[in-house]
Amino acid sequence: MNPSEWFTEQVPGAESAFSLKIKRKLHEEQSPFQFIEIYETETFGNLMVIDGCTMVSTRDNFFYHEMMSHPVLFTHPNPKNVWIIGGGDCGTLKEVLKHPGVEHVVQIDIDERVTRLAEIYFPELCESNDDPRAELKFIDGIKWVKDAAPGSVDIIIVDSTDPIGPAEGLFGAEFYRDCFNCLSDTGIVIQQSESALYHLKLMGEMRSAMQGAGFDHLQTVFFPQCIYPSGWWSATMASKADLGHFREMDAAKKGFETVYYNIDIHRAALAQPEFFKRAFA
Repeated sequence: MNPSEWFTEQVPGAESAFSLKIKRKLHEEQSPFQFIEIYETETFGNLMVIDGCTMVSTRDNFFYHEMMSHPVLFTHPNPKNVWIIGGGDCGTLKEVLKHPGVEHVVQIDIDERVTRLAEIYFPELCESNDDPRAELKFIDGIKWVKDAAPGSVDIIIVDSTDPIGPAEGLFGAEFYRDCFNCLSDTGIVIQQSESALYHLKLMGEMRSAMQGAGFDHLQTVFFPQCIYPSGWWSATMASKADLGHFREMDAAKKGFETVYYNIDIHRAALAQPEFFKRAFA
């Protein structure tokens, strides 16, 4: 394939790659933190790439943004205060703000350029940025959590890149301890946890670090994500309280539109593959 006509992300160690045919490159820049590229593709709309890794596309972003948001919000008994660590494209923010009971959402992304480029090339993801309940901060999310008051937040959504570069510290035991300290008694942290097919070792390290931080209850949700390695992605919830109380009636009567998420998808996403259960029994 001609590199000028295709964007390809190779997956080290997995001996595989994912490609999209491109029409043109719309933008590229080196921010103070990472190298950002925007492409117009033939079939997936616009595509954002950070440090060579696919981040978000027009066509399939709803899988990730909905599943990072609605399962955890409908698991918590009464979420009012939410923090999003990362999430610079603002798609997760948009989904969280669909919940009328949420009173305040702080999005903390270290790289403002991701958000400013999303406003240009993914405006549909940024349409809730001016919601009065939303607050955007372009600072270090790790420090934000460390400095937070105990019990000050209901849900922390860690919408990060892979555990390299600026995001590496978001996968460490110290960060999870800080999350534990600032969450309320029924608080939940949810973090994108890569692919069970390709990154099972990383998932195990994450779970051990979460448990070591004091989280007694873990639950991984699975969902498709075409542009990410293997096409099968996950997010892991960790809580001080039981995660088995899915508010099904509230989800059934949610009163807002989604593309992928519904109560059946929520139930199905909680099913654990046999190899996953064996690995973490």
